[in-house]
Amino acid sequence: MPVWLQARCGLERRSVVALTVVLVLAAGFAVQHFWAGRAQSVRAPEVVRAAAPYGGGERGEEAVAGASAADAPGAVGTAAPEIVVDVSGKVREPGIHRLPAGSRVADALRVAGGVRPGTNTDGLNRARLLVDGEQVIVGGPAAALGPVPGTGPGGAAVAGAAPSGPVSLNSATVDQLDTLPGVGPVLAQHIIDYRTQHSGFRSVDELREVNGIGDRRFADLRNLVRP
Repeated sequence: MPVWLQARCGLERRSVVALTVVLVLAAGFAVQHFWAGRAQSVRAPEVVRAAAPYGGGERGEEAVAGASAADAPGAVGTAAPEIVVDVSGKVREPGIHRLPAGSRVADALRVAGGVRPGTNTDGLNRARLLVDGEQVIVGGPAAALGPVPGTGPGGAAVAGAAPSGPVSLNSATVDQLDTLPGVGPVLAQHIIDYRTQHSGFRSVDELREVNGIGDRRFADLRNLVRP
């Protein structure tokens, strides 16, 4: 540094060196800060496919697809409720069948292979809702074909007269139930009220729970009715 500058500023050589070092360090820090804060381009992440389980092939792909479907939002984890019914009589495939809840008699006939040709289904209500554990008999006695046996002129029920075949608790009317021994209009209405409140009779034994039917009357009726 020239002597005239040192004399004018009053700086010693040691002070000038220290000031120079400080300026160099400040400049280096500024350059490092600028370099670290510069904008950088970022690559999009690569899509990584799930590895197929041991055994590979189509089975592994199906397992991965099944896991993805199970984890998808809105996936249903529980199966829909089902009912079990016994379809017997003149159908192509009688036996126990499983149906979705809310199915009707027509659905039970369909899963049973359909009704055999020539079968009389006039007494079968195909639109009736099914209940779990119910038995559907195809080709049985008609439950509603005009005046039933034991009725007088004009269809009036004759007290004490028994019908010729089992009466369906799930489809019989008040007049048809009135033909059963010991069942009058009031008790017949109680049976229909119970049927409505419990979505039908699953078995004949449920008749015990109807208001007005005791053990003795149930013993008289059990062989004359069906669900």
